[in-house]
Amino acid sequence: MTQELIDLRNSILEGRYEDALAIVDELEGTSKQAIIRNIESFLVRLIVHLIKNQIEQRLTNSWAASISDSLVQIKKLNLKDNKKSYYINVDEWQPLLEAAIKLAIRPASLEVLNGQLKPKQLGERLDRNQLIITAQKMLKLTYNYAAEDLPDYIDSYLSQLPGGEDWLAD
Repeated sequence: MTQELIDLRNSILEGRYEDALAIVDELEGTSKQAIIRNIESFLVRLIVHLIKNQIEQRLTNSWAASISDSLVQIKKLNLKDNKKSYYINVDEWQPLLEAAIKLAIRPASLEVLNGQLKPKQLGERLDRNQLIITAQKMLKLTYNYAAEDLPDYIDSYLSQLPGGEDWLAD
């Protein structure tokens, strides 16, 4: 990035404004890619815990905390600096969720049922459509509520998951 800033400065000083704009566009693209990679990382973390919930039909406090934190972090990262638009719009999650499920199966297999299932076995047991529906509903919350209010709405939704009523009552 340092070289790009030097090139940008030189382009401006030399009056090569088209070159300068091209560098700015490149820097913007790089920044957006980094943000989306971070979002994808939290999305995989979210999916790992939703897989555990779906397969084990229970919800632990640890899983709920990871789900909640993942969604709060996704909200913070996804909201652009103008606070009015998003890097990933509400209707653009499907391909990201499908990719996240593929990436989440291996780490989830280490934890689900104390690691008894190999990744392929876990993948065969998953109801991927239900997993995507659940994740999309939870991601929608990030568009509707402020980051500081989001955990309460997430808790309400978590109570509807398998084992959620018991988790909320504890």
